[in-house]
Amino acid sequence: MAEAAFGAQLRHSRQSVGLSLRQLATRVGYDHSYLSQVERGQRPGSADLARLCDRELGTGDELTTTFEQRQPQSIRSTSAALPPAGPLEVALPTAGPLEAAVPTADALEAAWHGLITAFGCTDVAADLGDFRSVPPAHLLPDLTTYLQVVQARGSTGSSVQAAELSVLTAVTLTGCGELRAARRWWQVARSAADSSANASVRSSARAREAMSGLAEPRPLMQLLATAEEALALARQAQGSCVVEAHAARARVLAELGRRQDEAHWALQELIGVADELPSASTTSGPLGDWAAYEVHGAEGRVCASLGYGAAGCVLLARALELCPVDRLGERAGLELWLAQCLAVDGEVAAGVALALRVLVELPHEWHTYYLYDDAGRVVTAARERAPGLAAVRDLEVLLERKVYAKGRSVGSGSWSGQWRG
Repeated sequence: MAEAAFGAQLRHSRQSVGLSLRQLATRVGYDHSYLSQVERGQRPGSADLARLCDRELGTGDELTTTFEQRQPQSIRSTSAALPPAGPLEVALPTAGPLEAAVPTADALEAAWHGLITAFGCTDVAADLGDFRSVPPAHLLPDLTTYLQVVQARGSTGSSVQAAELSVLTAVTLTGCGELRAARRWWQVARSAADSSANASVRSSARAREAMSGLAEPRPLMQLLATAEEALALARQAQGSCVVEAHAARARVLAELGRRQDEAHWALQELIGVADELPSASTTSGPLGDWAAYEVHGAEGRVCASLGYGAAGCVLLARALELCPVDRLGERAGLELWLAQCLAVDGEVAAGVALALRVLVELPHEWHTYYLYDDAGRVVTAARERAPGLAAVRDLEVLLERKVYAKGRSVGSGSWSGQWRG
């Protein structure tokens, strides 16, 4: 396979200069588990990865050339047949290695137009591996490739894959701060999911959109309607998507301050439904079953929004225990919500200190729009309970830098050490 040839050459070049997989991952800014999958031929890699490895391994443009030659003919022909694309409202990070990691606007725009046509949207099982261990901007090149493959198939059977990939694209673009572009991909995700006639997929797409909309932010009543749709569909499917739907509804209701009693009962329903499901997930992928840490994380987020600080701390601490260490973005989000719970529970200084540590120590490629929304909630909680605390202003200063949009880091430390091994 072409992927195997590129991966084998990458491994040979790395070993020739005496670098370990983790050392190379540190130098090029990619997760080591992702590089391992590329070397084994399980992931296609990207032009950005090839370019950076050429630079670090001193191989000229050998890896870049091999990668360009390994692009499947079907993808090249598909790209050539895609309709003309206008400018996409995407202005992803332009500094450092993130610049080349972002696919061209034309490629993403063309894939979007192709799915619009295929699924009639007017307004994957593809193997992405452990996409949660890949920084958002680095994930976009793979998403563009897979979207083009799904479009080339053009069958109704690929609508589930299109829905999964469209949801992941929308989430990724939102993480990069591209809210307008993400909104269009949410529209595609819903249309593709509806085309699949799969109630579970239709529910999951809506639940993810409702939860993402809380950060964007969108009108809460609109999000509540979306969450209610997700729950109605989930009840038809009778699967693990019920947890997602209940989580979406509970989180939206918790944000609607005038509906606290309803939100409280929604939280109880979420906990009850989650307790009835198997402890291990049975499906994977962007719309796969939730893991236990994701369920506890959702419960903890609802508690934070409802002002149940102590309960939220317990749930989020448990989520952190269960969350894999290589999922830096998700762990950072859980810690920021834990920081909010600490502040809500009266431990304002501790909560702000935790939020500061997370933002300072997290490698810049993992900073996202979502995390800054989470940290903003810590600021709000701290301002309400300790308006004179000086550290709150320090946190606000970090948030003003918007590292996720500028591609620069505010620091490095123990998070970086965990990631680089």
